[in-house]
Amino acid sequence: MTHARAADGTRLFYSVEGSGPPLLLIAGQSNSSRWWSQVRADFSTQFTTIVTDHRGTGSSDKPETSYSTKQFAADCIAILGDAGIGKAHVYGTSMGGRIAQWIAASHGSRVERLVLGCTSPGGPHGIERSAEVRKSLAQTDPMKARRALEELMYTPAYQGPYNTLGDPQMPPYAKKLHLFASAEHDAWDVLPSITAPTLVVHGTDDIFNPTANAPLITERIPNARMHLIEGARHGYFEEFKDEATPLVVDFLQS
Repeated sequence: MTHARAADGTRLFYSVEGSGPPLLLIAGQSNSSRWWSQVRADFSTQFTTIVTDHRGTGSSDKPETSYSTKQFAADCIAILGDAGIGKAHVYGTSMGGRIAQWIAASHGSRVERLVLGCTSPGGPHGIERSAEVRKSLAQTDPMKARRALEELMYTPAYQGPYNTLGDPQMPPYAKKLHLFASAEHDAWDVLPSITAPTLVVHGTDDIFNPTANAPLITERIPNARMHLIEGARHGYFEEFKDEATPLVVDFLQS
């Protein structure tokens, strides 16, 4: 089991597989590298894929200190360094896309091409989910809350697997720390400084992280491109992988 060390000493799990140019895949809030398990193999045929367990998840340490998307970005840079990778393509979805924004803005020399999936710039400029969605996720009945999350991630036609519904081994405090990190994200001011060629991807039916965030990010990052996947919800990269994965591969190889 391979671990890198963050600047504060936190042990960060990561794994590397495949061959070709390096591609860092960054998971969403309160999820481990399992987030990518349904689609990773499709990327690993053409890229050397690197997946990570965020601090607080999976096989990484779970310090009970404040977390931020900037810190998660620094963790990713530490992992690339430990793996001996100077520059990589970066693909982040959901909170992973927020983290990827900081990587590209603060460590631009480490990013070849950037893909931001189902994400938001955060802060006062970001489009927040509705009060109705927040209420559905805050239900005290665990089964009802899980069902609400499934409906936000996937269409009724999807039959699984469900790899994006959270890391069941996370301690409650770590879930709260992840929630705060994502909620406090605000990269609006630094998005124009991103120089990596950027693709923004979003599902047209995403109300978990509203689709309106996609054009906001696209217009904010110089020369960024946007692609909306018709009928997809928040888990577009998993349910609609037959469209989303070739789209991303083509962009990264162009």
